[in-house]
Amino acid sequence: MIECMQQYPLDFVQVDYSIANRDAAASILPLALERRIAVLANVPLGGRGGGNLVRSIPRPLPPWAADLGIGSWAQFMLKYVVAHPAVTCAIPATRDPAHMDENMGARAGRLPDAALRRRMQAHYARL
Repeated sequence: MIECMQQYPLDFVQVDYSIANRDAAASILPLALERRIAVLANVPLGGRGGGNLVRSIPRPLPPWAADLGIGSWAQFMLKYVVAHPAVTCAIPATRDPAHMDENMGARAGRLPDAALRRRMQAHYARL
């Protein structure tokens, strides 16, 4: 993908990117920013292999999540993803209207800055 991004005037790319799968942040996302290529973040609620991370977290949200308007783990993960400067939109994919409603809650409140995104990563790593 990097070669295509470097050689062709792409409008957008779609990559797997989540708090558990940040590989794209090392090379693809910075290049997308540099080349002004839109990024669609696929599987923002899943880890490697598309597993749903939300179902696997047995702990409550950290208290400071409320400061960002976060009310669920899905919103925590979506805000983390869409707050990356290169990400144009996230594609959480659901067939459940209740999940869609919950996901849409991520649009409320402020987005985390770089320091808060690092804090979110660190918190997630301790789960």
